[in-house]
Amino acid sequence: MTEAKSGDTVRLHYKGTLDDGSVFDSSEGRDPLEFTVGSGQIIPGLDQAIPGMKVGDEKTVRIEPDSAYGPHNPAARQAVPRTNIPANIPLEVGMQLQAQTENGQMMTVTVIEISENEVILDANHPLAGKVLTFEIQLTGIN
Repeated sequence: MTEAKSGDTVRLHYKGTLDDGSVFDSSEGRDPLEFTVGSGQIIPGLDQAIPGMKVGDEKTVRIEPDSAYGPHNPAARQAVPRTNIPANIPLEVGMQLQAQTENGQMMTVTVIEISENEVILDANHPLAGKVLTFEIQLTGIN
C-alpha cells in the first residue's frame, strides 16, 4: 500500500483539541481536509506527521506552539482610540475585526478589552501559544 510523502495530495479527517479537552476544529460532518504534503498549506507540526501514513491509518499528534501558530506575542496587542473604529461597528470582547496595517495588508485582530476611550486589539492568532492535539485519519492519497 502506498505511503504518503512530500508532494502528494492527501485527504484526512481530523479533530483538534486543546489540553483542557475542548475541540477547536474538526472535519466531522464535512469533507476531509485536502492539501499537498510539505507545501506549507497547514501548520508544520501536522504536515510533518503525514509522511509514512497509509490510507486508513489513524494517529494522534501533539503539536507544540513553535510547530503550530507560534508563541503568544504580547507585542501583538495594541490600544486603539475608540474614535478610530467606526461607530456603526458594535464592539464586543472576543469579536474579530479586519484591520489594515500601515503597509496596506489586511489582518484579523480580536477585541480583548473595551473602555470609553480605547479598544485593545490582539493580532495574535487565537491558537498562538497553545499546545494542539490532533486525532487524524488519512482517507486518501493522490
